[in-house]
Amino acid sequence: MSLAAVIRKDVRDAARSGSLLAVTLLFVLVAGFWAAIQHVPPMYGESDVPTSTLALLNSMGQPMAFFVPLLGLGIAYDSIVGERDSGSIRLALSLPNTRREVVLGKFIGRSAVLTAAILTGYAVVAVIALLTYESFAVGEFVLYTLLTVLYGAVYVAIGIGFSSVMRSQPAALAGATGLYVLFQLGWDVVTAVLQTVTVGYVPPESGVPGWVLLVHLLNPTAAIGYATRTIIPEFAEITAYPVSDAAYVQGWVGFLVLAAWLVLSLGFGYRRFRRTEIR
Repeated sequence: MSLAAVIRKDVRDAARSGSLLAVTLLFVLVAGFWAAIQHVPPMYGESDVPTSTLALLNSMGQPMAFFVPLLGLGIAYDSIVGERDSGSIRLALSLPNTRREVVLGKFIGRSAVLTAAILTGYAVVAVIALLTYESFAVGEFVLYTLLTVLYGAVYVAIGIGFSSVMRSQPAALAGATGLYVLFQLGWDVVTAVLQTVTVGYVPPESGVPGWVLLVHLLNPTAAIGYATRTIIPEFAEITAYPVSDAAYVQGWVGFLVLAAWLVLSLGFGYRRFRRTEIR
């Protein structure tokens, strides 16, 4: 069995279990709902991009920021520990597969499942926009879709790396829930505490220290926001975010943070899985 075979098996198992269909339907419903709202904050200002596109990007920010991590962690948290509990991992390793191929195959396979859900959901969003919005900027929408796919892959990698550490599925589920809360809420709390301790609750005219903003940026959920504003500058007109002159908190750093989370999570997962005794 080659890497390609591991990927095919993972996708096929997802299809047979119904998780592919469930993830796709969930994303279609959530993304379609937010796209249909057509809400534009009064802060959008002047832009060369049509107002309807700004409305679309604003609406899609909700499922992208909160729902994609939930799905990514949800389909990946048991990727290693689940098969280890069931014993099916022994079968995979009894075939001519290395543990590196298993980890990488899990990542690609589960990322493919999430990507299928994202592309299907965004296709529905595009149809809604074409039928109901005044205008539709295809280029910005495609870029946003690709960023969402990248964002999902990062959380799949995090889930797989985490799964390699857990000893049981219940513990993995509890841990994945904790990770979701950390990235979506806990990280912001830590950043807010750091700001309050260093410069006060209300930032001074000089702004928040760059290192505090860097702590905020190290969260993949924050990093995708910086990355989005880098390649779609108009997105900054509908979102409020801290700015700094420090080179290490510029928008392009968001891509480096996302790449680091993806590579380090998979590397950590492989390292732990390689040392794990399979019984």
